[in-house]
Amino acid sequence: MKKMILILLFAVPAWSAETINFGSDTPGTVPKGWSVFMTHQGGAPKWEVVADKTAPSKQPYVVGQTSRSPDDNRFPLLIYDNSNLRDGEVSVAFKPISGKVDSAAGLVWRYKDPDTYYIARANALEDNVVLYKLEKGNRIPLAPVGQPSNTYGIAHRVPTGVWSTLRVTFTGSLFTVYINGDKIFDVNDKTFTDAGKVGLWTKSDSVTYFDNFAFK
Repeated sequence: MKKMILILLFAVPAWSAETINFGSDTPGTVPKGWSVFMTHQGGAPKWEVVADKTAPSKQPYVVGQTSRSPDDNRFPLLIYDNSNLRDGEVSVAFKPISGKVDSAAGLVWRYKDPDTYYIARANALEDNVVLYKLEKGNRIPLAPVGQPSNTYGIAHRVPTGVWSTLRVTFTGSLFTVYINGDKIFDVNDKTFTDAGKVGLWTKSDSVTYFDNFAFK
C-alpha cells in the first residue's frame, strides 16, 4: 500500500504557471487569444506585436501598446481570453518606451468588463507603484497595508527603456505587489470577490512593451 501511495504522489505534475510570449505572432497584429478593450473615452488603443531584440523571452517579438493619445483618463486594456481566476498570481516583464502625460505598465486581474477590475501599475514618470480598483468606471487607489488611508502607492524607481518585472499575488482580499522579485506592499480589499480574467493595461500616451506574461 505504501508503494502505491508513493507512485500516485510522484505521478501528479506540479501546478505551474502558464507563460505566454509573442514570438510566433504576426508583427503589427493583436496577438492571438487576446482581446482589446478600453476604459473611458479617447483615441483608439493600438496593441500590436512588435520586434524587440532585447526581449527577456529571447523570442523576436513582444507585444506593445503603441498609440499615443494624450487623453489623461484613457486606459487601454489587453485581456487574455482563456483566463478565469479568483485566487492566484500574474506577472509580466515590461519596458516603458515613452510618454509625456504618462509612462505606465499595469497588470489586471478579476476583470469583468472595462469598468470593473483590479489593476497594479508601475509608472516611469512618477517612479511609483500603485494598486487600484476600477469600480463602475472610477479608478480608486487603495492604500498599502499599514499606511494611512490616503496613501497613494509606494515610491519605487521605474526606469525607462529597461525591462523590469511586475508581479501580483491575490488570495481572497489580500493582494501583494512585487517588482523584480522584491515585495513592494500588500493591499486588503473586498470589493471584487468573483473570478475574472487577467491582462495588461496602460494609460494615456504610454508606449509600453510587454513580454513573458504568466499566470496561475
